[in-house]
Amino acid sequence: MKLLRYGPPGAEQPGMLDRDGKLRDLSAHLRDVDGSAIAPASLARLAAIDPASLPLVASSPRLGACVARPLNFVCIGLNYADHAAETGAAIPKEPIVFLKSLGAYSGPNDDVKIPRGSSKTDWEVELGIVIGSTARYVTEAAALAHVAGYCVVNDVSEREFQIERGGTWDKGKGCDTFGPTGPWLVTKDEVADPQNLRLWTEVDGVRMQDGSTRTMIFNVVQIVSYVSHFITLHPGDVIATGTPPGVGLGKKPTPIFLKPGQTMRLGIEGLGEQTQKLVAA
Repeated sequence: MKLLRYGPPGAEQPGMLDRDGKLRDLSAHLRDVDGSAIAPASLARLAAIDPASLPLVASSPRLGACVARPLNFVCIGLNYADHAAETGAAIPKEPIVFLKSLGAYSGPNDDVKIPRGSSKTDWEVELGIVIGSTARYVTEAAALAHVAGYCVVNDVSEREFQIERGGTWDKGKGCDTFGPTGPWLVTKDEVADPQNLRLWTEVDGVRMQDGSTRTMIFNVVQIVSYVSHFITLHPGDVIATGTPPGVGLGKKPTPIFLKPGQTMRLGIEGLGEQTQKLVAA
């Protein structure tokens, strides 16, 4: 299934994408696509619904983040071997874990606001893991049972704030609109191998990132298990799993960063696409 949320910010309704890519209204069956909606029993109930029996949404509404505001928006840093190489960083011995502000959480096609004082705003296409049941101290063998599905995340980053302003990465990761998520949650039964997905980013039509989840250092199972030993993961939580090479910071001989008026377009094989316009905050 492909589950989504559509409508104005703060008033999104639940929806499902049918086999023809048409938007169907799920509001008669769900209050929202939230943690309770993507629990295993609820997903089984939703899977039994014939999408053709649902009302068709005829317009092209705004899409919200594919899951209602999570309790935890977790990110993994430097998790692609080829991305670590382009930035000159050592391969991490354990996953680098940080939290992205929930103020960053936004719809997949909403404008991205370049913060005041920014000169190094950057893009990062990432595979998002959506948690379906509480995960606390789970083993790698049990980790996948806690996953509801996957989505696209753009871990937008301000590199000066992140790297040059002291302290942790949070200042460069948590700015408003810096976490577009969606367009939809694709349930795990539709993703044969999350470690073999192509993912890419374009800026103003120029391909910047073109990678594969094959080069992840820590895979989905390892990440869910590892994070659950430090942070209890709740239904609806999202984990962004790192980015492949091609970020602006890594461009040679001169890094490239985003400016107001530009457009980002990014996607992951089988999980959909996002498009964001850059605007000044």
